[in-house]
Amino acid sequence: MSQPSVEIVDLHYAYPDGHSALSAVHLHLHPGEKVALVGPNGAGKSTLLLHLNGILSHQTGELRICGLDVNAKNLGRVRALVGLVFQSPDDQLFSPTVFDDVAFGPIYQGLKPAQVDERVHAALSQVHMEEYARRVSHHLSVGEKKRIALATVLAMQPEVLALDEPSAGLDPRARRTLIHLLSEMPQTMLVATHDLPMVRELFTRTVVMDQGRVVADGPTAQILRDAALLEAHGLEMP
Repeated sequence: MSQPSVEIVDLHYAYPDGHSALSAVHLHLHPGEKVALVGPNGAGKSTLLLHLNGILSHQTGELRICGLDVNAKNLGRVRALVGLVFQSPDDQLFSPTVFDDVAFGPIYQGLKPAQVDERVHAALSQVHMEEYARRVSHHLSVGEKKRIALATVLAMQPEVLALDEPSAGLDPRARRTLIHLLSEMPQTMLVATHDLPMVRELFTRTVVMDQGRVVADGPTAQILRDAALLEAHGLEMP
């Protein structure tokens, strides 16, 4: 078996007010796996995603990305390996143009202008938004913004994609476009979502979280036909 892209062992995290957000989380993702992360609001899904590139720092346990410990010393390398896409694209888009938004990461990495241009073109091509480079991000639709937000992390050439509620707020056409894009991506992928029909279509493996713990982890078909499991953890059969 190849080295895991994501390796989490007995991870614990509590917020400053003492609320326990993650408790004894164990999770391994292997290269190229696309895994859905489901559960009720407050289950710890977003908190877990924020740990993958060090935005939040675990208090006990082990967390490695492509064999690299997630710690202060490795933070720059880890953030290049993990592309985190927030639920709201407005949290990710802040530059004057789409090009500037997508170029921000490669520029921060210290790449030369020609390399930055190449990265931006490649990332926009991956999300089929090549013609939007000179557009203003905040004038785009929600679906277009989400694709640009995805391009901003693809420009960093990550090994792992971590997406928080990617289909939230999308109309049917934009949702279908997003599902198709995600199905094409070769990266290891962990996606927190309430969209169980998307889970059934796109992911072969599903992890259920509740109250900061992983309560189930298995083949998507098996998880989604377990009505008692879904009901117990605030989910409905798709």
